[in-house]
Amino acid sequence: MSAGDQRLKLLALDREGLGVISAHAQNTCLRRSNMAWLPKQRRFVLAGMRYDWVGAKTGPAERVSSVLRFDRVLKVSHLGLSDKDKDAPLNLLAVTFEKTDPPAGMILLAFADGALVRLDVECVEVELCDMGRRVPAELCPGHALTHASAV
Repeated sequence: MSAGDQRLKLLALDREGLGVISAHAQNTCLRRSNMAWLPKQRRFVLAGMRYDWVGAKTGPAERVSSVLRFDRVLKVSHLGLSDKDKDAPLNLLAVTFEKTDPPAGMILLAFADGALVRLDVECVEVELCDMGRRVPAELCPGHALTHASAV
């Protein structure tokens, strides 16, 4: 099995683990309609096409379909996202955690156009999981992708 055939599955239970997930999720392309807040489950989920930074170092530049799941979410708010245009492209740049009343805090999802999603959480419990579909990487609207060989 080649490196490109392996599906990534990461779980974060603290800020450091979330930093690893953030690095792998950087430049994930998605649409607003691919984000869902499930209040009864206290879960926030987003699906997108993640740039495979690791695979691009030794193979072709590809995007892989991935799901990012946040558990123990108490509240979701956003800034700069239009409720009218749910098909607008978004480019996830970073996922960070700020403590408020440890272990509780805020997870911030920062997008290339300046939009933010804030998740008020009981604690960090995040999973990034590849779903398998791979496509050649293209530029994500709103952000120029630097070729992996230049990184």
